[in-house]
Amino acid sequence: MPSTTPEVTPLTEPAGGVPPVVDTAEALEDVVAAFAAGTGPVAVDAERASGYRYGQRTYLVQLRRAGAGTALIDPIALPDLSSLDEALRGTEWVLHAASQDLPGLVEQRMRPDAVFDTELAARLLGLERVGLAAVVAEVLGLGLAKEHSAVDWSTRPLPPEWLRYAALDVEVLLELREALGARLREAGKDEWARQEFEAVRLAPPPPPRVEPWRRTSGTHTVRDRRRLAVVRAMWEAREDDARRRDISPGRVLPDAAIVAAAQALPRSVEELARLKPFTGRATRRRVDHWFRPVAQALALDEAALPSMRGPRTDAPPPPRAWADRDPAAAARLTAARAAVTALATEHSLPVENLLQPDLLRRLCWTPPGDLDAASIAATLRAGGARAWQVDLVAGPLAAALVTLE
Repeated sequence: MPSTTPEVTPLTEPAGGVPPVVDTAEALEDVVAAFAAGTGPVAVDAERASGYRYGQRTYLVQLRRAGAGTALIDPIALPDLSSLDEALRGTEWVLHAASQDLPGLVEQRMRPDAVFDTELAARLLGLERVGLAAVVAEVLGLGLAKEHSAVDWSTRPLPPEWLRYAALDVEVLLELREALGARLREAGKDEWARQEFEAVRLAPPPPPRVEPWRRTSGTHTVRDRRRLAVVRAMWEAREDDARRRDISPGRVLPDAAIVAAAQALPRSVEELARLKPFTGRATRRRVDHWFRPVAQALALDEAALPSMRGPRTDAPPPPRAWADRDPAAAARLTAARAAVTALATEHSLPVENLLQPDLLRRLCWTPPGDLDAASIAATLRAGGARAWQVDLVAGPLAAALVTLE
């Protein structure tokens, strides 16, 4: 379903105005009572301070329910929202991009019994733009300003215009849920959506990354183990510093500065200070601090240096290497991608929502012994594909792959 750019009516003020921030136990009790007495699903949103603070902590929780109105809760002042969670038992939560907000809400001891994700619904319906403002404009014809989406929500007190923005975010979610739910039913995709929403609700937290320092932007340009050791040492020093100071690591020291130091291998504080990323006021003031991990990496024995390859995983190699390493697997991937792309087009779905690309690559790199629909279906289920996805793709994938045998 192609998107259009409809005429929109700007939303500038929440119905009933902007409620005061709830930051005391007494005020929270009133909110709990109101939301327990409310009816129907509850709209939920959460604001973080990504790019400003360390981690993904929630700094504002917004809710809206029929009969209860809107509540804005400060989870720093009130870190335990289990009483509110109890009041909402059995209630469907409506969120936009639920996978982003649910982990932080769990820290406040809030876990939904059911979820409706308006972003996922928009994807399943084939909308080209799935940000909240774009979906609200297309589906409801309302203009939702997003100019405060990336501000520092750890600021206290929160400015009135930010609170107005936060209240408006949940103002539209319940109406949007009804409209998208109707579209899903009309398209015969409501069961697909139910399975997707439940998968998001039950998703476990991701496992800790092995050697996360290797994700430093620009590390691919570092070509020897000694220089990689500098990246690792500086990344670890930055991480400790950022955690201690509760500042986003990129604000403590940019990735570009770490990679520049690794490339240059400075042998003194003075040499490090002459590198361009260290000539700014903030980095120049702490250049002694940043030279310490460099010196530690330079002093390591060869045996203690990191490998160039990184940790072993069970993931297939990058597809660009398949033609040389396993031409048969490369042929399977080409055929499988074509089949999945055709299905996605037929059903107006993004390819990645029809089947996770990593799962498709794993299937083609290490296929089951038989390339029939039943064996492919079993492999996809074991890899986490939902029932609706398996039902759609197993047969066409078998038909595409069997021709290569």
